[in-house]
Amino acid sequence: MIILVINCGSSSIKYQLFSMPEKKVLAKGLVERIGLDGPKLTHQVNLDKHKLDITASDHKQAMDVILKTLVDDKIGVIKNISDINAVGHRVVHGGEKYSESILIDDDVIHGIESFCDLAPLHNPPNLTGIRAAAAVMPKIPMVAVFDTAFHSTIPPHAFLYPIPYDLYKKYGIRKYGFHGTSHAYVTRRAAELLEKPINEINIITCHLGNGGSITAVKNGKSVDTSMGLTPLAGVMMGTRSGDVDPAIPFFLSGKEEFKDIAKIDTMLNKESGLLGISGLTSDMRDLEEAAEKDPNSRSKLALDMFAYRVQFFIGAYMAILPRVDAIVFTGGIGENGDIPRRDAIAPLANIGVKLHDERNKRMIRGKEGDIAAPDSAVRVLVIPTDEEGFIASETLRLVKE
Repeated sequence: MIILVINCGSSSIKYQLFSMPEKKVLAKGLVERIGLDGPKLTHQVNLDKHKLDITASDHKQAMDVILKTLVDDKIGVIKNISDINAVGHRVVHGGEKYSESILIDDDVIHGIESFCDLAPLHNPPNLTGIRAAAAVMPKIPMVAVFDTAFHSTIPPHAFLYPIPYDLYKKYGIRKYGFHGTSHAYVTRRAAELLEKPINEINIITCHLGNGGSITAVKNGKSVDTSMGLTPLAGVMMGTRSGDVDPAIPFFLSGKEEFKDIAKIDTMLNKESGLLGISGLTSDMRDLEEAAEKDPNSRSKLALDMFAYRVQFFIGAYMAILPRVDAIVFTGGIGENGDIPRRDAIAPLANIGVKLHDERNKRMIRGKEGDIAAPDSAVRVLVIPTDEEGFIASETLRLVKE
């Protein structure tokens, strides 16, 4: 079965074409600058990349370009659009309504629309991608795979905020969590590596990239996660603050430069985190290089703060799980950053969690495995995430049912 996976942003569409169930990637690519000057398509087949200037005034036109590229005589990988059997869409927010992936129909589209106020930067472009795909492939079944779905098992005592309960009932203010496709995928893969049934594993999954979240998994299900109502909460990230004193926005709103509350929103989402502390960059590699040159720099401070906040959530989640079989690192930093992994795990030696230094240093660029020392009380795994592959698997499951 051929499945197209779509991840639609406000001015971009990422795509991967899979042959299932073997999960073979036939092609992948990115259309960017949709509706802007100079839209471009990057299309990759195996190791061959093709960069093209295109016309894409809207997402429907961009989707049409993607499909024409997939069937192109020179760089395409299928003969006809009808060869595509199903389309899987990443949808960020499913609220409390969608606790698992679902076949898309008009009711589902209306449901996704109803959660746009909870994810105003994500759900609207996700819907745009669904409608654009439906316009050019009207008879092909489509599936919505929600980032929030994996976290639907978090119990009320963990997902509620200690604010008036009526605000939860009236506005849906609660912890939802994100990166669910990544946490779900690495949970499944960790169960395989640990040779345990998925309903028996207790792990802590750390998705660390420019955005980051940490999840406590009990018996294969999410029971708490660091992100909350929005993806701003939790650990320190590339440009996002993560958890801060909730009174800070009110304090800043009294200052002349922050009279416009939109500036506070921009500051917390785009000017904080690693970038805000270092004053240099949000790129972990550049910060490590700067910190090596000057151990007293703000770059080193940013790295120390990042590691501390990861440690904080790992420690908290170790306390709420009956046992921890493994700590799992994934995401761009989690998969490739031996130094961030080392710094996050080092203080846990006092409870018996230890890294194997050489294995940790070698575990980069798509490698998978255990980086814990032989005598570590808890395994420490690195598992490259595969969110698109997870979406393809979910799509296959639903289409075959």
